[in-house]
Amino acid sequence: MADCTAGALLLERLPACSILLADKGYDSDAIRRQIEAAGTAPNIPPKANRRWKPCFSPVLYRGRNAIERMFGRLKDFRRIATRYDRLASNYLAAICIAAIVSYWL
Repeated sequence: MADCTAGALLLERLPACSILLADKGYDSDAIRRQIEAAGTAPNIPPKANRRWKPCFSPVLYRGRNAIERMFGRLKDFRRIATRYDRLASNYLAAICIAAIVSYWL
């Protein structure tokens, strides 16, 4: 499923925040309107084929790198990357254990 299609469903559960960081996959007018309707400022890099380039802060976007590294570190665990667990509660427990092992040591 495309990011912009799944993004609309994810944004329905968006908690209150001031700025939302996302990658180019979420750069669509519909998603930007949905983010702004929730009272949040989108900081999404514009796609190359956009005629009108919305405002974007590369300085704020650099903070997203820490989140990407965290997901990359969690995916080093084979059980997390391949999603062996069938139940969401078991998968969350495996993520918690992987996070503890990754960041405690």
